[in-house]
Parts: sequence; structure tokens; C-alpha cells
Amino acid sequence: MAACAAVLLVLTGVPASAAPAEIPCPKPKIAKPSAPPRPTPPAEVAEDMRVGGDDLATHGLVVPENSPNPPALTATTWLVADLETGEVLGACGPHVHQTPASVQKMLLAATAIDQLDPAQRITVTRGDLDIEPGSSAVGLVVGGQYTIATLWLGLMLNSGNDAANALARLAGGGGKDGLATTVAAMNAKAAALGARQTHAVTPSGLDGKGQFTSAYDLALIARVCFANDDFRKYVLTRTARLPAQKKPKVGGFQFQNENKLIYNYPGALGGKTGFTTLARHSYVGAATRDGRTLVATLLGAEARPLRGWEQGAKLLDWGFSLPAGSSVGRLVTPEEVAATGSPRVEKTTVAGGGGGAGNKRPSAPAGLTVAAAASVAVLLTATPLLLLLAVRRRRRMTRP
Repeated sequence: MAACAAVLLVLTGVPASAAPAEIPCPKPKIAKPSAPPRPTPPAEVAEDMRVGGDDLATHGLVVPENSPNPPALTATTWLVADLETGEVLGACGPHVHQTPASVQKMLLAATAIDQLDPAQRITVTRGDLDIEPGSSAVGLVVGGQYTIATLWLGLMLNSGNDAANALARLAGGGGKDGLATTVAAMNAKAAALGARQTHAVTPSGLDGKGQFTSAYDLALIARVCFANDDFRKYVLTRTARLPAQKKPKVGGFQFQNENKLIYNYPGALGGKTGFTTLARHSYVGAATRDGRTLVATLLGAEARPLRGWEQGAKLLDWGFSLPAGSSVGRLVTPEEVAATGSPRVEKTTVAGGGGGAGNKRPSAPAGLTVAAAASVAVLLTATPLLLLLAVRRRRRMTRP
């Protein structure tokens, strides 16, 4: 048994009786507001938790060794990544299931923005206004005619759930089943991107049974969105106008971009805010600085002491403070998923760390004694299954 323990220590870097402890994510001390119980997430799949690298398979904190401490945030999970290189700079529970709220509108954009002509004029139906009472709407009226570009602006600036329904219906063919067709296409898009924790039920992000995403998946979706010229133009627009209508006779009005990052953060590229009572606050924001373009995604946050966009700004500041090339994993590409049928990638060579606070994994001994080496040789010959179990033990997640 001692020889077995020695082999496990060499192969996995951890003792046979212990697994690496997860590092808690830094949190501020706040009084938790009353909120509905969080929905029960799907069972975790170990392989899906390792998409992008083995170091990302954690419910806790993973950051590059010797990096500055990340900010203390109320967000339950978050991630910072480089949109150009795909490097994941750091994360907190990157693959943990969370409810998305309106950041799900980015998945709608990633799915449908290339299918619809921005100049096309459409007529709003009564079904387009079938949204949760009191939820955000840009103010479309039944029978009103609007361009697709206006709908995208209403979706991204004002988080219009009415605009989400109209766009989804049109992208799905315009008929009664158009919205459902687009939601199915959104799920297919998520799968093609390698977004394994994402399942859409509504195109807007309004709560639906079984609807989830993750901080890592949002970064995959954001990477597609920010590669689109129209999307970048829409999310950086500060104000837009909903035109007046003749039948029915309704006056026009101006609406503003609710994402405060674009007004307050140098180099901001825009993004998307989100909130429902169930999901709490969610946020996606991107910015460019010194030739680097980073994105921050966060889910399950509270608005105090920092609002969602302010927490995103703190994460962006932290990401820009890291040297170029810092990484604990990477964003998989659609080409990789298509080529392999799976978004799984090999373990990254850069180990995760807890902001220099003891999250370094134990290293294996540089050499073995003759007796230990002989034991290893015997075990390698006689018990291949032990090696498999050892490797699996090294990769196994630990729950908090």
C-alpha cells in the first residue's frame, strides 16, 4: 500500500487520501437580500467541466500563479478572457450552472444577427408582446413597423423583451412557430460553440424552467458577438430612437443604452446587462487597452456595493494588470468542436493559483529511490488499472 501511495503521489501530485482543496472566491461582506430559491441545476458532467482546460474544473477560484488578488465581488461566478487569443486569465466557478437573465440576448444575437437584413422593415404582432408583466420592453406596438436595426438597438440598449420575441420570430421564419424554431437554433449554436452548460428556453433570458448558462459559456458567446461589426456598433450606441407610428398613432421617443460601462470605462466596447429576481444580476462587458481586448462575464451578483457593470469593470482592470500570455485555460473554438465532435481540450500547461495565496498544486518529487522505482515498475507492469484510477483521481472535481 505504501508503494501504491508513492505511485499516486508521483502520478497525480497529491496524496492518495486527499484531493486538491478548492480556493474560495473573494467576496465582500454584505447582507443577503431576500430572493427566491435558486433553481436546481442539471447534474454536472466531469468532462464538460474540463472544457477549456483541467484547471477550469472547479467551483472555486483559479488564477495564474503569483498574480495579484482578484477583486472581491458579489458575483457567484465570473471569468476574464482575452477575446483575440482565447486565453482565460482567471475565473471563479467558470463551468458552474447559473441562470442567465438578459445576457442570454447575446446568444440570440450570435444565432440570428447574420440572418436578418438590418434595413428590412417588419410589422409587430400581438404575440411579440407576450412577455412577463413588468419586465423590460423597448415599447413596440402591435401593428407598428420597425427596421431590424431598430429592433436590435431596442434589444441591446434597452433590453427589450418585446424586441427579443420579434427578432426570434423573424429569424425562425416569421410564423407562429418562429420563436420556438429560433430557441432551438440558439441551443444548437451553443452546442456548436462548445457551450456545454447553456440551455435556452426563452430568447430574451426571461426565466424558464431548465434555462442555464455559465461564465465560461458566456465568454464563448461574447467572442462570436464581438466579432460581428453590426453587434459592436449596436452595443456602443449611446442613444437611439423608436420611430412614431401612423397606425396605430403613437409618438416616437428616445431610449438610452443601459450599460454604464460605455460611459465610464476608457476603451469600453460595450456588452450586456441582465437581471431577474431569480437570476439576480448578470453582466458581460468588453474593453480594449494597449492592444489587448478582454471580456468579463459574471452571474448571480447583487447590485451592492457594486452594480453589475462596476463589477465587470473591476474584473477588466484586474485582467489588464496581468502580463500578456497569462492563462489558466482557453476558450475553445467552433472549429475545434466541429473537428472533434467535442469541445474537450488538453490540460493547459499553466497551473492555476490562488492569487499567490497557496493554490499551487503540490509538485511531484524530482526523483525516486531505487526501492520506490522498483515498486513503480512492478505496479506499471501488473496493475494498469491503478494508473487509470490515479489519473482520474487527479482530474476529479471536489465539491465545495
